[in-house]
Amino acid sequence: MTAIDFAAFVDKLAAVSGETIRPFFRTALGVENKSLSGGFDPVTAADRAAEAAMRALIKETFPEHGIIGEEFAAERPDAEYVWVLDPIDGTKSFICGMPIWGTLIALTRRGEAIYGMMHQPFSREHFSGDGSAASYRGPAGNRALRTRQCARLEDAVLLTTSPLLMQDVDRQSFRRVEQAVRLSRYGGDCYAYCMVAAGQVDLVIETELKPYDVLPLIPIIEGAGGVITTWENGRPHGGGRIIAAGDQRVHAQAMARLQG
Repeated sequence: MTAIDFAAFVDKLAAVSGETIRPFFRTALGVENKSLSGGFDPVTAADRAAEAAMRALIKETFPEHGIIGEEFAAERPDAEYVWVLDPIDGTKSFICGMPIWGTLIALTRRGEAIYGMMHQPFSREHFSGDGSAASYRGPAGNRALRTRQCARLEDAVLLTTSPLLMQDVDRQSFRRVEQAVRLSRYGGDCYAYCMVAAGQVDLVIETELKPYDVLPLIPIIEGAGGVITTWENGRPHGGGRIIAAGDQRVHAQAMARLQG
């Protein structure tokens, strides 16, 4: 498969998931809570239908590839090439009718994320990257994505989905960073990371992420010139506590505060 063919296939994956999801958005859809720990981890028919549609297309086109998704059991997770899917990242925003959610698609090879896309079906925006470059397509036109320079934490704009999702000790560490930045805003899920890649904000700090929450975003952030790691400055591929920054300098300063 050529690069052009591959890009067309990923676009087809995004299209089939978007066509499945859009009719559910801002409707009175049923919501289930799949949390086993007493919290609220919502899932809808839109999540499951979109992932099922993407899985069917992948298995038809690349039967030898593996698939890992949020809503269904992994298939061939030890294959050389594995697709990682999160049909609606930001389901809580989705069920509230807020358009700050997206479909995450990644392709990994031997565990490394070699391509990632965030597709927002409602606004019809695509953010994609391969680790060396990243791009945007949507109503605002087509353009390369580049992070912006930010030398000082005091000048930084920080996003997180919600500090309420963090454990108490992690929330205290997050507050040390939040108290230093110019502006802190909540909400965004995957959209927040794409705003780092687009040069709109400087930092995203999160916890409790799963691999499918972060793997599709790694090639976008890195392709736009940013950095994404764990709070311990390790590989982010397994999820957990994640920090993404547009500038290495502000990443280092935020890391120092997270680590106390």
